[in-house]
Amino acid sequence: MHRLPGLDLLRSIAIVWVMLFHSFLVDGLGPRFEWLSRFGWAGVDIFFVLSGFLIGSQLLRGLQRGEPLSLLDFYRRRAWRILPAFAVVLAVYVAFPVLREAPGLAPWWQFTSFTLNLLIDYGSSPAFSHAWSLCVEEHFYLVFPLLAGAMAGRATARGVAALALALVLGGIALRTGVWLHDAALQPERNWFIEDIYYPTWMRLDGLLVGVVLAALRAWRPTVWARLQARSTWLLFAGLALAALAFWLFRDRTGLVANALGWPLLSWGFGLLVLSATAADGWLGGRAVPGAAWLAGVSYSLYLSHKLAMHAVHEWLAPLLPLQGIALFPVYAVAILVLGASLHYGIERPGLRLRDRLDRNAAVSRTPGSDRDARRPA
Repeated sequence: MHRLPGLDLLRSIAIVWVMLFHSFLVDGLGPRFEWLSRFGWAGVDIFFVLSGFLIGSQLLRGLQRGEPLSLLDFYRRRAWRILPAFAVVLAVYVAFPVLREAPGLAPWWQFTSFTLNLLIDYGSSPAFSHAWSLCVEEHFYLVFPLLAGAMAGRATARGVAALALALVLGGIALRTGVWLHDAALQPERNWFIEDIYYPTWMRLDGLLVGVVLAALRAWRPTVWARLQARSTWLLFAGLALAALAFWLFRDRTGLVANALGWPLLSWGFGLLVLSATAADGWLGGRAVPGAAWLAGVSYSLYLSHKLAMHAVHEWLAPLLPLQGIALFPVYAVAILVLGASLHYGIERPGLRLRDRLDRNAAVSRTPGSDRDARRPA
């Protein structure tokens, strides 16, 4: 899919919002600016909707055109996209405890097996805990292509809608049941984080919304075009739905918020994503300076921003005659420099190597290529 400025804008907002939320690690923004960071955890949910839409579009549009689905190619390309930068940051966390934003780190194998979000002891191992969202996405990358391939040629619009509704209602029921169970027993651990916020089966709403949008785009292009023509109304509707969800999330760990807030928030963000795909809409009509760059480096920023925050807080801030919000330009520069270094030093070279290997493999499969000519008859 060619780059869409509206989606770049949403991705850049998401990464900045997440980093503002994590500013609590360095004493926060202060009471005057707390409103900027309070709901910053929702940036991850924007990422989930975008991932569901982009990966769903990549797979479903090919299936809609009758193209075969190569699971091996999909998994290989995703591995090259995710693993190099992730491996480098994990190695830093494991090898250099002094650089961690918190002393405790979960066992390395929970990160490499992408089971951190299912097994973490958050009370004793909070360092690099933001990798939980990568685990959710990796589980999605593993399962969704299998499901899409199995349903290809047999799925109907009514069946997909019924499955989506069942998943939404199932998520509401599951979160409600777990919340009531843990609230009654009050286990001596952070059960909200470990049992509700992190597990993959609790956080499917955003990915599901993205996939539904991708399915609509692939199989109902006329409906998709009509909706895009109403991008302004979609923008306002998405903001209203998200605002309603945030109103519920005033008590972030409360029952009603966790039962109903996640699907409301995800569908609100889904409407924003749909609005952002319209080339003549408010979100997608023009490129915001810097948004495409931030979107491009957002993965590396997400992986490394806590390391940069901690380094400034521990070693640079005490040497500067700055306090509070005045320090945040320093944090921003450090985060951008470290994230850009990871992106251009590890992430981009890995993607170039992946593409080079793809081109070489394509040449080797082409009849009459030089490699074929050198093979014995």
